Amino acid sequence: MDFAAVELADEDRHFTEELRAFLATVVTEEVRERDRLTGENYDESVHLALGAAGYLERDFRSEADGGFTAVQRRIFELEIGRAHTPWFHWGTTMMVAQAVEQFGSADLQAEILPPVLTGECRLCLGYTEPEGGSDVATCKTRAVRDGSGWIINGSKMFTSNAQNAQFVFLITNTDPQAPKHQSLTMFLVPLDSGGVEIQPLRTVDGDRTNITYYSDVRVEDRYRVGPVNGGWAVLRAALAVEHGTVERDADGLHKLATMTEQALLLAEEIDRVAGEVAADGRLDDDAVAYRLGRGIARLEAAFSSPAMFGRVALAQALREITPDLMDIGGAASGLSDGLRAEYLFRLAGPTGIYGGTLEVFRNMIAQQVLGLGRPAYGGPRS
Repeated sequence: MDFAAVELADEDRHFTEELRAFLATVVTEEVRERDRLTGENYDESVHLALGAAGYLERDFRSEADGGFTAVQRRIFELEIGRAHTPWFHWGTTMMVAQAVEQFGSADLQAEILPPVLTGECRLCLGYTEPEGGSDVATCKTRAVRDGSGWIINGSKMFTSNAQNAQFVFLITNTDPQAPKHQSLTMFLVPLDSGGVEIQPLRTVDGDRTNITYYSDVRVEDRYRVGPVNGGWAVLRAALAVEHGTVERDADGLHKLATMTEQALLLAEEIDRVAGEVAADGRLDDDAVAYRLGRGIARLEAAFSSPAMFGRVALAQALREITPDLMDIGGAASGLSDGLRAEYLFRLAGPTGIYGGTLEVFRNMIAQQVLGLGRPAYGGPRS
């Protein structure tokens, strides 16, 4: 197995230098501090600057259509993370924009895609419901035909970045009598519509997500994405991206799994703690050396795990390693001057829920990879 580093061509080295200089200008310490304090995971000035510079469009497009090369795309992902860019909103926006490009009408594409690629239009996900958990197909939010449009009533949990978005990609039930996978229709609902209410919800790590309510919200049919009652096929493509189960590139540069951005923060903290204990002599303590080495090994294994396996391994690594780092770091771990272990400990919980709980992913691995049967959640048989 060849673990050699990729040797960059001159044009890729120039791209890296140009991107680093650009990010150093727009992702300032003030931007990072504001993001830590607000938990928004979004900064409009940064987002618009990336759009104006053409980075958003190049990330969205394939290489054949003028987008990044495979090497440039990997450089872009890594440098965005290293700069601690408030960034998670773009992944959601791009996921929905791809669904619009694939399933939306020509008119809808013409309205949505140009401002998305300049950064002026942002999109969020309206999937989970208060009583639905990770099974998004058990949708109770109703959309009923009304002349040339639809009337929508319902609510969604964890509509992250709705406060910064112009549209929500909303799962609705348009035929309650049909089987659950044949009753869904997807809409791109303007968030400035009458009857839409956005309520902030703070997660344990301080990030902001939202509960969104839809009360007699009228949406024109042109905002429907895909066929009526054919929303599961539309949704499945977007869920594959979110779950990290998309087909991988053959060049070996594809990101191994989702949630690597969060794990990169953990890698930085491990390096910081390792430097501290080496400098002050605590590394001579066998217990400290063992726990630190065990954490490094676990994280390296997680970073090497692909697709759904990596999704589980990375989130589990956050849960398992951060308590040790807090213990080794002592009281200093709780300081707010950066992304310390205490913050990462709180981040570990939501990371194991985003895009589906770890239990859901373990069931997917059991059924789809190992060929095991569906889990039985009923009580013991008498």
